[in-house]
Amino acid sequence: MIDFRELIRPGDFLVWGQACAEPVTLVEQLLRQRAELGGITCFIGIPVAETVRPEHADHIRFVSYCGSGTNSHLAAEGLLDIYPGAYSTLPQFVRQADVVLVQCPPADEAGRYSLGLADDYLTAAIDAARTVVVEINDRLPRTHCQRYLSDADIDVVVRTSRPVAANAVAAPAPELVTIGQFVADLVPDGSTLQFGIGAVPEAVLASLTDCNDLGIHSGILTDAAVDLIDRGVVTNARKTVDRGVSVAALLMGGERLFQHVDRNPHVLVAPISYTHDPARLASQHRFVAINSAVEVDLTGQINAETAGGRYVGAVGGGSEFLRAAHRSAGGVPIVALPSTSGKHSRIVSHLSGPVTTTRSDAGVFVTEFGVADLRGLTLHQRRERMLAIAHPDHRDALRENP
Repeated sequence: MIDFRELIRPGDFLVWGQACAEPVTLVEQLLRQRAELGGITCFIGIPVAETVRPEHADHIRFVSYCGSGTNSHLAAEGLLDIYPGAYSTLPQFVRQADVVLVQCPPADEAGRYSLGLADDYLTAAIDAARTVVVEINDRLPRTHCQRYLSDADIDVVVRTSRPVAANAVAAPAPELVTIGQFVADLVPDGSTLQFGIGAVPEAVLASLTDCNDLGIHSGILTDAAVDLIDRGVVTNARKTVDRGVSVAALLMGGERLFQHVDRNPHVLVAPISYTHDPARLASQHRFVAINSAVEVDLTGQINAETAGGRYVGAVGGGSEFLRAAHRSAGGVPIVALPSTSGKHSRIVSHLSGPVTTTRSDAGVFVTEFGVADLRGLTLHQRRERMLAIAHPDHRDALRENP
């Protein structure tokens, strides 16, 4: 067991890998010792293992870019401070890290440690931190990375052998299957895909089985994406950049994904500076961005952050990917979402939360009632297109509320 009192100073800023890349053993030990550490700040990403809970905020200040999953419990109790920056700015934000906790597989034959299931903002934090603590888990996939660690980069090592935290995905609801089918009609053969996190992008990927020669350059890689690779739908053969290779900053899924990426040279784990670089994204021929939202208004403004006054989403990289798709030759910027949440319409006259993506970046919107391509349209024309894909039960109220 590590004595974190020997590594951490009062007031330190800590960063660790998110989602399936979370070094769970290290985080659990840190949380057990939190009362003895003199008050620290921890930056947390997407939760999968549900390690952090509200009771841990008695001696720790938690900061995140997202309110998804169990982070929503922290946010609901006022225990989560939100960083509202675009995903591409996370490396700059985490460069204030004093201590970084990383999960790696055992070293390869050259003595290099792969970053496993995520690089994203870790490279920036590692380069800035005073202390790097690595959990070497012999059950973690050894992935191909842009960045590797050596013994010289590591200050403390803890060796473990435990199952990797997995992300479970529920079967898609019927309306999501319909949305996926509409989106599939918008994806040309030879496209390079970016897709977000959640049930909607997963349903869309499951609907792309009749496409050909797709590529992947995305913030994440999931089980649904691996299914497309195994089916031969994703070949990466027609990508402009990184031909033959699926590129992602974060690998988020379950055992199928973990087995696929282990020692696989056709999957590259890269930092945000690479996966979210606007020039690189726009240079991909037929770059198709597939993202979702909490709600959208009739002019194309997007709220991807709050619902009912609670922070449940993130600024994320959606706006950056949509802009790149606009600039890409043959690109398609897509936002897909169910038309309702419970009894409430998700297409609204006025957003109930922040404008995460401006209407100037609006592209193609998809619900289970159809497709609204707002590109090149005036405000009045946009309104009519959006009304047509709203739920029929809400269209009259939307028309009457300018």
